[in-house]
Amino acid sequence: MKKKLIFIVISFLFFMVALFLPETNLLKTVLFLVAYIFVGFEVIEEAIDNIGNGEFLDENFLMTLATFGAFYIGEYPEAVAVMLFYQVGEFFQEYAVNKSKKSIANLLELRPDYANLLVDGKIVASPLEEVKVGDIIVVKPGEKVPLDGIVIEGSSRINTSALTGESVPRKVQENDSILSGVINEVSVLKIKVQREYKESTVSKILDLVENATEKKSPSENFIHKFSKYYTPIVVVLAFLLVSIPTFFFHQPLSYWLYRSLSFLVVSCPCALVLSIPLSFFCGIGAASKIGVLLKGSNYLEGLTHVNTVLFDKTGTLTEGVFAVQEITPKGISEEELLKYAAHAEIYSNHPIALSLKNAYANPLQEKVDKIEEIAGMGIKASVGRKIVLVGNYELMQKYRISCDEVKTAKTVVYIALDNQFVGSIVIADKLKKDAKKTIGDLKQLGIQNIIMLTGDQKGVAQEVSKELELTDYYAELLPQEKVEKVESFIKTKKKRENVIFIGDGMNDAPVLALSDIGVAMGGLGSDAAIESADVVIMTDEPSKLVDTIYIAKRNMRIVNQNIVLAISIKIAILLLSALGLTSMWFAVLGDVGVTILAVFNALRVSRRKAR
Repeated sequence: MKKKLIFIVISFLFFMVALFLPETNLLKTVLFLVAYIFVGFEVIEEAIDNIGNGEFLDENFLMTLATFGAFYIGEYPEAVAVMLFYQVGEFFQEYAVNKSKKSIANLLELRPDYANLLVDGKIVASPLEEVKVGDIIVVKPGEKVPLDGIVIEGSSRINTSALTGESVPRKVQENDSILSGVINEVSVLKIKVQREYKESTVSKILDLVENATEKKSPSENFIHKFSKYYTPIVVVLAFLLVSIPTFFFHQPLSYWLYRSLSFLVVSCPCALVLSIPLSFFCGIGAASKIGVLLKGSNYLEGLTHVNTVLFDKTGTLTEGVFAVQEITPKGISEEELLKYAAHAEIYSNHPIALSLKNAYANPLQEKVDKIEEIAGMGIKASVGRKIVLVGNYELMQKYRISCDEVKTAKTVVYIALDNQFVGSIVIADKLKKDAKKTIGDLKQLGIQNIIMLTGDQKGVAQEVSKELELTDYYAELLPQEKVEKVESFIKTKKKRENVIFIGDGMNDAPVLALSDIGVAMGGLGSDAAIESADVVIMTDEPSKLVDTIYIAKRNMRIVNQNIVLAISIKIAILLLSALGLTSMWFAVLGDVGVTILAVFNALRVSRRKAR
């Protein structure tokens, strides 16, 4: 970039000096040639290399041919100006591309250079590739976590913005999982490595990002095919434009050669060849800014043709963890009811037990002993001086405790003290805070089928579906039955419509791979998520899918604008050049101007917010 800018400036200075010298001065010609070499050498070299590779009909060839022809007919100022303006346009294009890469380049900086490996009580700086599973690494405040693992000592806050796009720090403590690429902010952490570098989150994300532009969209493939046929046709037309009037009608060679060269200059398909891929690159970059990674621009375009969105339930629409939703005490306070339930479950790691302990805000201080687990029913324990029963309705019946059964699809925990019923607690998997808004936004986008596929009980699925106002739901599905459902939706869709499946990426790998666009939801660190999905949402927010669809739609509007803009203006100036109504100066300004307009239009994708 800097080298190109220096050459442009030097060339421009020589060019301006040469313009003011007398026509008969030999130095004038020499300065024009020097100015041309500074800006034209790179283009000529590229054209020669491409000819050697059998790909000579590109913009470098066209620019070289046009400027050599201008020198041949004595139009030195125009030859230099053509190449100078062309390189100015190339400079702006490179600047735009580099700017659009910044958000993705931030991800490429996730990788730390080394890990602080703990060996015999000493810290040794070790290459990431040499650290093994089970090794202990030390991460100091301000450092990036180099490898995935579990915190075995220390507590801190971590900045996950590089991975998720979220700026709010997250607390980690002993036994918490931690992903590579996050930044430790507060205190020293000792981490036991769970994955080697090649299997780590950072490694997989970097691989995903680096290969994101390999899968071309239909629009990009169209431009590639267009250029393949367009350039030879233009060269043939330029040859006919000079040969027919000269050889058949005995017109002046210099006049028609000049007109033919102007035609060639403006024919370069730079605006299309550069701006369309750039538009998609900017779209992928805009998505990465909000914590969404796309494996190719074809998926970005595919998101604009979605008619069916299939959701997994647990971990996608819901939090995937149980939480207390309703407390109904009888004869005691809510706090007392929670206290006895939490104490009775003090040694249990069952999700229901964890939800009870989390709901009780105070420390567990009562003496707990004589704990007896009653299989399939619950827990019996001595808490303080009372015998506590915590479990399902069958547990109450077993001990002949009188109570009414709570009719709900959710999980109900019944509590008794000294064989007296004292209340119930309703526990359920909580909906994600943005789940309902996501469904509403998808409907506003015109998506007709929004359906939930879950292995959960029908009653639970029905309740979730009703609350979120889904189009339909299918419950109690085994993994193979989910696959069959997705296949049936794909078979019945229309030609240009796409079926999206969005799941947590752990048990949904088959349907993620099968759907037209598989979206892994909150599955960072999951091999199944990154390998099977086409789109990876790096946070637990389903609303990011809506944001990405908005980005995709805006991206395609800009792509179509650039196609129409470039082709229409090109055709107009080509006709004017062929009719002799424009000079070569106007031709090159038209070519470079359209390219710069298209490039800066493409950059609008990354400048604006998702919605």
